[in-house]
Amino acid sequence: MTKPSVPCVTDEAIAKTAQALRQGDVSALFLGGRALRADALWQAGRIAAATGARLISETFCARIQRGAGRVPVERLPYFGEQAAEFLQDISTLVVVGSKAPVSFFAYPNKPSYLPAETADVSTLADVRHDALDALTRLADALDAPKSPAVLQTQTTHALEAGPMNMLELGKVIANHLPEHAIVSDEGATNGMGAFAYTGYSAPHEWLMLTGGAIGQGLPLALGAAVACPDQKVIALQADGGAMYTVQSLWTMVRENLDVTVVLLNNSSYAILNIEMERVGVTNPTEKARSLLDLSNPTIDWVQLAQGMGMSAHRAETVSDFDQQFEHAMQHRGPCLIEVILPGYMSSIPTG
Repeated sequence: MTKPSVPCVTDEAIAKTAQALRQGDVSALFLGGRALRADALWQAGRIAAATGARLISETFCARIQRGAGRVPVERLPYFGEQAAEFLQDISTLVVVGSKAPVSFFAYPNKPSYLPAETADVSTLADVRHDALDALTRLADALDAPKSPAVLQTQTTHALEAGPMNMLELGKVIANHLPEHAIVSDEGATNGMGAFAYTGYSAPHEWLMLTGGAIGQGLPLALGAAVACPDQKVIALQADGGAMYTVQSLWTMVRENLDVTVVLLNNSSYAILNIEMERVGVTNPTEKARSLLDLSNPTIDWVQLAQGMGMSAHRAETVSDFDQQFEHAMQHRGPCLIEVILPGYMSSIPTG
């Protein structure tokens, strides 16, 4: 079966974009889709070296190749007003492999379209085009250097002892992430530290929750392990989302897949609490609070995993998680580490 050809952008589009980048006071490439693969990012890095353009990724992309030796990319913030501020000084925004950035949700009295009103926003290549070809030809048209000016370096992060939190979680994962690992990220509110610190890890693949629904993380990790049996897979998984597809744990054991599930347990749908506040519900009733609370009854993820035949442990301190995650990275097979993190419900005012 012949693989269908992917259309390339026109020479006119390349020339027009090169001119815009030369003339723009503050420019950026907004990257998504296949523009976030290592080879395409290399070309984007060449363009940045030639023009000073910032490299910005979608907030949630299907797949990005990152880590040591690869071109670093800024990630567009999640909340709309923060994203708008992040982009406000950009006068020339070139979109490659995506669409112009918009807010993830529509909030009352908050921006939905995120670039500044005065920005010149153009699409060089959408999701249907060959992003690598477009970026390579654009770099050549700009007489860009053969190599990017900035590549990510690998760093070991010092840990702070004590109870677990999302920053120390990120440091531990970054310190022990093996080369060519695949991370399926449905970490939600507690996954931000892991993404930030793992930019300084060994080269790896990062897969994200790409829609507004939850529950993708575990089956995504399962599928990645089936497709790439020689690569370690880490499922960075929030407890609320895990409840939608918990049966994935059984399949991981049945197929003896090399998946380490890092189950982030704060006993809450914390991201939904945040979204409820952001649409104006600042003083929810006890009934509304209870709908997003996962502590009645408390879910024991160690017992759940063990009941499906999976090796499982609980980490309440940084030292616990450091030892358990390092062991998991050095051994093959399915396992789960339940990481106990600070809850969210106690921070919400009562009615």
